[in-house]
Amino acid sequence: MEDNPGYLIKQVYLSMNRMLDQQMAPLGLTASQWRPIAMLFRGNADTPAELARLNGVDTGAMTRTLDRLEAKGLLRRERCHEDRRVVKIMLTEEGQAKAREIPANIARMLSQHLRGFDADEATRLMHYLRRMLANGSDGGFTP
Repeated sequence: MEDNPGYLIKQVYLSMNRMLDQQMAPLGLTASQWRPIAMLFRGNADTPAELARLNGVDTGAMTRTLDRLEAKGLLRRERCHEDRRVVKIMLTEEGQAKAREIPANIARMLSQHLRGFDADEATRLMHYLRRMLANGSDGGFTP
């Protein structure tokens, strides 16, 4: 398994998530909670459906996460004036304050995982990962 790049990528992903959970704990946020807050703050999404899609979870799971975040006073929901079927999500002032702390936690996690890499190695790693993503999204599998 140690020679399998897919296995190693998954292990790195899991390690990064574990460390992010530790970094976000002082903010009172879990992995499933800090991501939607960051996405709302950056303007990547503003509806439960968009957040669910971007986080790779079903809308039911996202609704439960948003319920918890709303109970913590970090966001609020409002019906869209143009289309009453759509619910828009906005961060409260407290939610925005927590969102501003998230990038520093992510940076600490990345610094830890890239410790010992020089600038050229980090650049090459990014290049290889982008190539893998491009290869995986080209629409077809060639055996």
